[in-house]
Amino acid sequence: MNLRYSDVTPKHVYLNRRRFLGVGAAALGALAVPRSARATAKLDGVKKSAYNVGNEALTSESIVTTYNNFYEFGTGKDEPSKQARNFKTSPWTVRIEGEAAKPRTFDLDAIMKLAPLEERIYRHRCVEAWSIVVPWIGFPLSALLKEVEPTGKAKFVAFESLYDSKEMISPRAAGIKFPYVEGLRMDEAMHPLTLLTVGLYGETLPNQNGAPMRLVVPWKYGFKSIKSIVKVTLVEKQPVTTWAREWPEAYGFYSNVNPKRDHPTFSQAEEHRLGSGRLNDLRKTVMFNGYADQVAGLYTGMDLIKNY
Repeated sequence: MNLRYSDVTPKHVYLNRRRFLGVGAAALGALAVPRSARATAKLDGVKKSAYNVGNEALTSESIVTTYNNFYEFGTGKDEPSKQARNFKTSPWTVRIEGEAAKPRTFDLDAIMKLAPLEERIYRHRCVEAWSIVVPWIGFPLSALLKEVEPTGKAKFVAFESLYDSKEMISPRAAGIKFPYVEGLRMDEAMHPLTLLTVGLYGETLPNQNGAPMRLVVPWKYGFKSIKSIVKVTLVEKQPVTTWAREWPEAYGFYSNVNPKRDHPTFSQAEEHRLGSGRLNDLRKTVMFNGYADQVAGLYTGMDLIKNY
């Protein structure tokens, strides 16, 4: 059975989308959670990256850390920052298997040593038509994948989030199946913009933002940037992904930001920039979220309306 947008998003958001997306709601939510509720630590030795969006102003940290999509901790934007406070992220391991010559289980300490950490200021665009600008910290996902030596059969990369029924809400309450799964084509996963992310704003990731490790794929809608990763599988065939499974008419495998390919419920031609200081700061959505110069070549010859 196909889910409706109102089935997987709180009803008050569905009915009052534009009002809810205004900066006022986000800012008020930010005030509700003290910084001490987010167990973070300063990351040292982080280098500034050339992969930045230019002169765009950063979105307030208080908004980015309290206005979240993380269904395992609630379907309301303000819920993850409250419900994930006691989420245990240490010790943490990630298993990489499948079409790899050297499958391996990594602990977080080993992963942190694979490549220098960089701060990259990326746009982040949600399918719900809001956007933010965030100083993510991490390194290219390719550095991790190269460690296991993908075979020639590895055409796609499948990802899986942690699901712990003792700490997280039920699939029934969330309206989607758990664990959360996502996937990229191999060339997308190996692209230098695809960031294995361990921090933001100079510190380790807060729980509600996907601690201890998540993806950030800046030219795709935010739900492709899977959080709290525990498993990576290199596969030959296109993997199942959570939202493409739950509502295929709305969420395709590729999910590139495309102003010409509307969601069944609303247009993708415009977006609201949260926290800009302007009420209802409405902007034109740009193809590939502004990263066309770097990634358009990945999709040469593809129909991006059909392959959404």
